[in-house]
Amino acid sequence: MKKKVLASLLCVAMAATMVVGCGSSNEAAAPAKDDAATEEPAKEDAAPADDAAADTADAAGGDYHFEIIVKSYQSSYWQAAVKGVEQAAAELGVSYNCTGPNAESDIADQVNMLNNAINVEGVDGIGIAACDQSACLDALQTAMDKGIPVVCFDSGIPDAPAGSVYSTVATDNYGAGATAAENLYAGLKDKIAAATAPVRIGEVNQEATSESIINRGLGFIDKFAELAKADGKTVAVIGNDKYVNDAKAETVDEASADIIIEVAVPAQTTVELCATEASVIMNKADTIGMFGSNQVAAEGILTANENLNVLGTDPETSVLAAGFDAGSVIKGAIKDGKMYGAVTQSPLAMGITTVQTLYAIANGETVTDIPTEGYWYNADNMEDDSIAPNLYD
Repeated sequence: MKKKVLASLLCVAMAATMVVGCGSSNEAAAPAKDDAATEEPAKEDAAPADDAAADTADAAGGDYHFEIIVKSYQSSYWQAAVKGVEQAAAELGVSYNCTGPNAESDIADQVNMLNNAINVEGVDGIGIAACDQSACLDALQTAMDKGIPVVCFDSGIPDAPAGSVYSTVATDNYGAGATAAENLYAGLKDKIAAATAPVRIGEVNQEATSESIINRGLGFIDKFAELAKADGKTVAVIGNDKYVNDAKAETVDEASADIIIEVAVPAQTTVELCATEASVIMNKADTIGMFGSNQVAAEGILTANENLNVLGTDPETSVLAAGFDAGSVIKGAIKDGKMYGAVTQSPLAMGITTVQTLYAIANGETVTDIPTEGYWYNADNMEDDSIAPNLYD
């Protein structure tokens, strides 16, 4: 019966595959589980999925149990992903437990949660949206040694022990960052062409450790620089060393650049600290554009604007800002003309597909990496049927 249900759920989600980097081998059949029983650890450090429901949901008749670890419960993005987990678990008749640190900068807390999940008696698989690309490597090796399959979602772990991660369910984050750059550049193209002095584009990334945020930031930098070069303009990238050093774009030194892309990363992943970083850049007279690579960073840019009042949709009179993800603050700013537009993912689909993929592995099926799509939206198209369902509150 379960396989019939699975077939209908996975027929679309698993039709397309892509390599997004989560270990050297992404195809594997489910291993035999380690029969050694271990004591189930306490989960008091986990944040609740929502105020109305307990972390653990048991579907009637479920005989598989999955541990799901999100990056944090700080934003509505992860609440939407948890709703997807809930939906798929109910449809497939499995039990699950959702945990996650309070903030995405709480890397050690998440690693502890992963180790706890590995030690849960009878766990059939683990889904994790890793806060840090390298912090989970030892735990992944332990999970593989114990025969517990792992699925990454939202963020991959490129250096994961070979065979430890069966699938990555994620947006093409590099491509999504490039989508933001394409649309922001289009809005600024005429102003850049007419500029007689260097202009500045600010980029705020909430951190420089997770694969998803890094790739979005790099995708934006590389695409913006590529478009500028095609129009005969030179680009310098300054600021955070991770993004400066890893960008593939052809760049020049700041003193000779036509466009300066300034990248800021706060000390912790909060809207307030992102706002502080954004304010520094937005206060500069040559700033014409801003990009926030996730919900927290985008809301930080909007928070900074409450005092500066420089954002808008007319490049001749205001700074154009592009965001990432959704949420009521970002959606409201786009409707009100304070934010130029944003790229949205589908966290609900990620949650659903993660549980579906773990279920397939538990049934002995072979799985691969699975992409979920991202879309550019603005005031003109955010009510469209193809966009609106992805704009969570």
